[in-house]
Amino acid sequence: MADATKRVALITGANKGIGLEVARQVGKAGCTVLVGARNVELGREAALRLKVEGHDAHFIALDVVKPETIKRAAEEIERNFGRLDILVNNAGIAALGRDGAPSTADIEAVRATIETNFIGALAVTQAMLPLLRKSKSASIVNVSSELGSITGHTTPEWKFAHVRAIGYSASKAAMNMMTAQLALELAGTAIKVNSVNPGYTATDLNKHSGPQTVQEGAAETIRLALAGPDGPTGGFYETGGTLPW
Repeated sequence: MADATKRVALITGANKGIGLEVARQVGKAGCTVLVGARNVELGREAALRLKVEGHDAHFIALDVVKPETIKRAAEEIERNFGRLDILVNNAGIAALGRDGAPSTADIEAVRATIETNFIGALAVTQAMLPLLRKSKSASIVNVSSELGSITGHTTPEWKFAHVRAIGYSASKAAMNMMTAQLALELAGTAIKVNSVNPGYTATDLNKHSGPQTVQEGAAETIRLALAGPDGPTGGFYETGGTLPW
């Protein structure tokens, strides 16, 4: 059994990009970091890199669209750590070139995006809740997007009003709904639930076209993951403030 005094954090999609940076900074804060990744080789490499940097990091094989891997991951965490204190639902995809306006988007691309970004996050959350309930102070952070804001999409002067990506936007709007409902369901417990907009960050997701660094994109997720028992719940946050649903 691992050191019971350390908080245990699982980050999905943690082998690169924002997920890896969240894992790095959560580890720097003294947590045991569980590097969730579907690619075994890349996941192990990321965990090893974090260990070399001095963090208590461990690879967890987890593909959010494969229920059997989610079940095994929960069992492994239970066996080796006994609980979970932080869950960051970061794993996600964007079907660039196939997603688009509601009238023209490739249906299979939309289906795959929602399956990964929302259904996958919901499945992981359900599997990890028994472990999170064992924590004295737990946090679930759902890495969403400003493109999931329905208020934004219905405001003509909004800066992203021109963006048409029904699959990606719908998946993040659904994740925000999960945040809102789960926060209400868990009110009065030790578990906080929030959504985060990382902002347009240079990652593989957008072929590194975003203007932000991964450090900037990860900052708010890290803040909420580490917020503790007095932290907020049921909100949609970005660095510097909140966003409308």
